[in-house]
Amino acid sequence: MPRTIVRLSARDIRMPTSESKAGSDAMHVDPDYSGAYVILETDADDGRCGHGMTFTIGRGNEICVAAIDALKPLVVGLSLESIIWDMAGFWRRLTGESQLRWIGPEKGVIHLATAAIVNAIWDLWAKVEGKPVWQLVADLTPEQFVDCIDFRYLSDALTRDDALQILRDKLPTRAAREAEMRREGYPAYITSAGWMGYPDELVRKLCREARAAGWTRFKIKVGRDSDENVRRAALVREEIGPDALMMMDANQAWEVGEAIALMRPLAEFHPLWIEEPTSPDDILGHAAIRRAIHPIGVATGEHGANRVIFKQLMQAGAIDFCQFDNCRLGGLSEALAVLLLAAKFKVPVCPHAGGLGLCEYAQHVSLIDYICVSGSLDRRMTEFADHLHEHFLDPVSFRGGRYVVPTAPGFSIEMKPQSLDDYEFPQGRKWRR
Repeated sequence: MPRTIVRLSARDIRMPTSESKAGSDAMHVDPDYSGAYVILETDADDGRCGHGMTFTIGRGNEICVAAIDALKPLVVGLSLESIIWDMAGFWRRLTGESQLRWIGPEKGVIHLATAAIVNAIWDLWAKVEGKPVWQLVADLTPEQFVDCIDFRYLSDALTRDDALQILRDKLPTRAAREAEMRREGYPAYITSAGWMGYPDELVRKLCREARAAGWTRFKIKVGRDSDENVRRAALVREEIGPDALMMMDANQAWEVGEAIALMRPLAEFHPLWIEEPTSPDDILGHAAIRRAIHPIGVATGEHGANRVIFKQLMQAGAIDFCQFDNCRLGGLSEALAVLLLAAKFKVPVCPHAGGLGLCEYAQHVSLIDYICVSGSLDRRMTEFADHLHEHFLDPVSFRGGRYVVPTAPGFSIEMKPQSLDDYEFPQGRKWRR
């Protein structure tokens, strides 16, 4: 029976993580992990709603909520069936609205708002089908998969026919990879042991606990002080041992030349990559850094605004690892396009997931990549930050440093009603107190 979207509500949800310095790095010293949270209600009487979120770190979250409200007239009144029938058209409806496009286009607060709505649609669709989102996508034909994607601005690098060929090549072995993931889980690395604001004693304790829990891949934050970078890297390497993978993240703190210079003394710790070494928009700067610091890889993407940025990063040979964020892009529909771009250019995808709800999202995206698109786990892993999962109805689960495959219908992003009420800003109980 057709169902029509009759209500779209947006809530300003914020967690006071600045109190513990969780999430702190060289550029963001006091983050409050937050989300502009969307709920889609329909006229069906089965109680199924679509939930979506876009991630921020506190102030400005209310602007995302306002942007969601601005997009509301483009969504309310549509049937879910009409959206599913033309997912690419629905995505362009949101990103191409004539007046709102002027304050986008396909970037900034409007694109963040688009992500929350688009992901809520995917959540609703999956719940109606009774499947987790990754399974919903894995059950699509290659033709249905590409019909979810807007290929505008991509045809010089990736055509619809290219995408179909990538998906058709992997189709015969999808079932085997799905069974492998259900059995073994998807590989992950942990970020939450190495936040910039944590004291040494806590970093050591968290590294030891993570090792004991089976983690073998760790990421630490680095900043502008070279001696401090070296000292902290040595501390973490001592705790995790010589065989564990180490990644580093500068969070855009450096100039191009500064990045090259500051990575030289860090090479002795054998980092797999340096993440966001400079401005996320500086494609040629990333390429220059990559050439200069090889064999250390360059990773970026959590602030990549859209698929065009990723197209250019790959065309320029500027990155070794693609780290898009399912909320910074315009939701899963655009993330699917970037997965296909990465497969075309043979760049491993390691999604950004260090924030409220981002691990819950990213596990689905990585499963889609492996099962449907890349068919490879080589140099691929998904970020994990051990914060705030207790607020979700279907939180991520881990075994031996791997994501356990989610099985509940939806996008794993629905928060507990009590958490929504307690942490809504500014009137929620936790903020009033």
